Amino acid sequence: MHKLQALFGGTFDPVHYGHLKPVEILANQIGLQRVTIMPNNVPPHRPQPDASSAQRKHMLELAIADKPLFRLDERELRRDTPSYTAQTLQEWRLEQGPETPLAFIIGQDSLLTFPSWHQYHTILDNSHLIVCRRPGYPLAMKEEQHQQWLEQHLTYQSEDLHSLPAGKIYLAETPWFDISATQIRQRLQQGLPCDEMLPIAVLSYIQQQGLYHKSDN
Repeated sequence: MHKLQALFGGTFDPVHYGHLKPVEILANQIGLQRVTIMPNNVPPHRPQPDASSAQRKHMLELAIADKPLFRLDERELRRDTPSYTAQTLQEWRLEQGPETPLAFIIGQDSLLTFPSWHQYHTILDNSHLIVCRRPGYPLAMKEEQHQQWLEQHLTYQSEDLHSLPAGKIYLAETPWFDISATQIRQRLQQGLPCDEMLPIAVLSYIQQQGLYHKSDN
């Protein structure tokens, strides 16, 4: 019996509790034993991160050092071209074999823009989607055809994620932590405290490296 594995991607500029805590709670809710964090180098949908790839990798290593749930995958950091989720999940599926249940974790805001992603229709061929709910966000997709796509793949049973290799969308009732990387960068530029927002080891490293401070502007 292959155990469910999940992938969690992002720029992590910097990594913070809004990334880590919902995923830890999700893991407890659905019996997930391993989450692979995959930072990307050249995000296709947003500006290049402020921190370098090496700095973001190091911040993640510090953040998950005492968290056995997480492991780090650097493949997207090594790419000099945009990292597309569809391509990464195709690679991951080939490595894990056809039977292993795989899932990709996204926020509810990402689900609403999901049909704009590169080759989005291939993603469920290779993995499930686990959506961390966000209060205040609608669940209806903008286009009727995309709503039908959502309803066609939706499951309310977390067991489906464990028993099937791919193809389901599961809406997880995880708490929303009102923290964003943008907010942290702005607070640091203004000299405001961020101690409650990210692991202390990450904050110390940011200060030691002089990251996100006024001189960056």
